[in-house]
Amino acid sequence: MILPQIMVAPNGARLGKSDHPALPVTIPEITACALACQGAGAAGIHAHVRDADGQHALDAGLYRELLTELAQATPGFFVQITTEAVGRYSPADQRRLVAQVQPRAVSVALAEMTTDPDTATLRRFYHDTAEAGVALQHILYSTADIDHLANLIAQGVIPDGPVQILHVLGRHTPGQHSTPTDLGAPLARHRARIPQADWAVCAFGPQETTCLTYAIRQGGKARIGFENNLLNAGGQPATDNAARVAELRAAIQTAMSAAACPPRHSANGPPSTP
Repeated sequence: MILPQIMVAPNGARLGKSDHPALPVTIPEITACALACQGAGAAGIHAHVRDADGQHALDAGLYRELLTELAQATPGFFVQITTEAVGRYSPADQRRLVAQVQPRAVSVALAEMTTDPDTATLRRFYHDTAEAGVALQHILYSTADIDHLANLIAQGVIPDGPVQILHVLGRHTPGQHSTPTDLGAPLARHRARIPQADWAVCAFGPQETTCLTYAIRQGGKARIGFENNLLNAGGQPATDNAARVAELRAAIQTAMSAAACPPRHSANGPPSTP
C-alpha cells in the first residue's frame, strides 16, 4: 500500500473552532471535510478524532465510527488515523489504539513510541502491525530520527521492507515559518540511509504550499491542511481545508507544466518562453 500524492490533515490535535470556524471537530464535520477535499484533489485523509469536549482523543470507538462514516461517504479514499500523544498518552496507549482499531493506515511518531525502553515490546508492536497489513507511517522530526529509524530497521526491531515516512518541517509554535530549504538535510539523510522509503512532507506556516510543491518535485508526497497551517499562499486565512488542497493541486499542475515546457534558448540571448 503506497501513500497518495496528496493527503489532507484537516484538524490535528491542538487547534479548534476559535482558531478557524471551518476547522472540523465532530465526526460529521470531518466526514464532510473529507468529501470536499476529495473533490478538490486529495486522495486521502490524516484524521484525528475529538472527544465530547473537543479535545484530541485516542479513542478506538470514535475512530471506528469515523472509519465507517468515511467508507460510506468517500469510498476508495485513503484513511490514516494517528497515535499522536500530545503529552496526554503513553506508548502503551498508542499501541492499544492500533490493536483495537486495526486501521488500514496509521501514523506513529518514532520519537514518541520509542520513549518505551522495552525493545521486545517495540519489536512486537511494529511486527504485529506489519503482519496485520496496517500501513504504518513513521513521523520524523530530525535527521537524528532518520538515523534512529534506520538503526531500528537494521536491528530487526522494525521490519525490513516497505517503509513510509513523513518529514515534518517546522513545529506547532507561534511564528514558525518553514521553507523548502528545510527539507535539504532530512531528504539527503533518508536517501542515504533508507533509500526505498515512500516519503511525504508536512510543513508549518504560510510557505506550506511552496514547501509541499517542492517536495513533490523531488519525488515525495504531501500532507496539507489546517493541522499545520490556516493560511493560503498569499498569507490570508484560507476558506477551508478544501481550499488548501485546491491551491496545492493548482501549484503542482503549474510546476508540472513548467517542467514539461522548459524555456527555449536563442542563439544570441537569454531563454525565451513559448
